Amino acid sequence: MIRWAVHLATIVALAAGPAGAQVGPADQAVIALKSLEEASRQLEDARKARDRVKALTATVRAFEQGLGAMREGLRQAAIQERALSDRLQAQESEVAALLGALQSIGRLDSPQILLHPSGALGTARAGMLLAEISPALNTRADWLRRDLDDIQTLRRLQQDAASRMAQGLSEIQNARAELNQALADREDLPKRFVSDPDRAAILIASAETLDGFASGLSQIVAKETAPPLELDTQIGNLPLPVQGLVLRKANEADAAGVVRPGVLLATRPAALVTSPVAATIRYVGPLLDLGQVVILEPQVNSLIILTGLAQTYGTAGQVISQSEPLGIMGGGNSATDDQLLSPIGEGTGTERSETLYIEVRDNNRPVDPAKWFAFGPEG
Repeated sequence: MIRWAVHLATIVALAAGPAGAQVGPADQAVIALKSLEEASRQLEDARKARDRVKALTATVRAFEQGLGAMREGLRQAAIQERALSDRLQAQESEVAALLGALQSIGRLDSPQILLHPSGALGTARAGMLLAEISPALNTRADWLRRDLDDIQTLRRLQQDAASRMAQGLSEIQNARAELNQALADREDLPKRFVSDPDRAAILIASAETLDGFASGLSQIVAKETAPPLELDTQIGNLPLPVQGLVLRKANEADAAGVVRPGVLLATRPAALVTSPVAATIRYVGPLLDLGQVVILEPQVNSLIILTGLAQTYGTAGQVISQSEPLGIMGGGNSATDDQLLSPIGEGTGTERSETLYIEVRDNNRPVDPAKWFAFGPEG
């Protein structure tokens, strides 16, 4: 793992150029790799199913961060390699002309070629010019050699990083499979209420909108077995449930002019979605045309709605802790290994083909999720 971090740091340092340039992705990779090591220790120490779920969740998140940082490093390396290649190509004709002139001088045996027609003074001046040209040519040759060496180094490191990304992709797929099994084996989650399956089926069949379904959730409770939770996390600083980029803010119209009260995030395929806060699961499953939906109740009369998942975990009534896995985004099966490993588009959002919709409701009214979550450049 440490060698992986060193290789990535070298890639980004070369790509960044002069000293003092930003090397954030390399730092991010080192942090992610430390998270992997910590997650591995958690796996070794885990004995109960709940501990194993926590450790596997940390492992999957650490792999996501590490692979993202590696893609960013490869993107910067590819950009730098292209810039160096273009610079050398642009100088190709100039260097060829200079080498041709030097070779033509070298083929002449007579020293009279160095004599200036104006006499001794002109010859002396010409000699001084040649004396100044020589170190400049040596400096220029050193620059060319350095650029060529950098290109070769970047290419070697890109090949090494690509193989390490392939290994990381295989490991994250194994971690997701183990997480699925650990969640299936878990039986120790407390339940706050027991849902009525008949009422739930009627509500699902009769709901025409997400708003209408959320308003009727209280009707599906058959029996409460514990008091409701109280939000123990500061509103406004909740972590996002998935790593992603904001596509649309609350009440911002989409291309069709549709306005929705929630936030739309772009995520990578098969990204892990976790609970941003300790909460009761009010509903989990398919709904309307929204894909798999998870509705959380962090406190009385407050709901966090997540739509667009491909796979979900848990059942209605369960009480979960913060960072508990809720599901997986889609796209993992349709994306090829080359697409997942390719750094092309990294940093532009084009590689984030899946979307997660986040809506927050308080007292049965939508509120701007920006008032609850800590939105940064990337979640």
